[in-house]
Amino acid sequence: MAPQRDIETVSVLTCPKCGHAQAETMPEDACQWFYECPACAALLTPLAGDCCVFCSYGTHPCPPVQAGTGCCEGRS
Repeated sequence: MAPQRDIETVSVLTCPKCGHAQAETMPEDACQWFYECPACAALLTPLAGDCCVFCSYGTHPCPPVQAGTGCCEGRS
């Protein structure tokens, strides 16, 4: 049996437009599909193949992906 990994709940999102980075708490039971950069007001959305902005622009993927349960619920 593999050891249980700790789930990171904070990820640093980096805006691809201006480079601003900010730590944000990730929802543990839902995807976050939109994030407005506090520096340049760019509206970030997930890249193709990712379920949320944390998987695309964060230092850690969302909690469901970290746990190995796949993408967030309700998103195909």
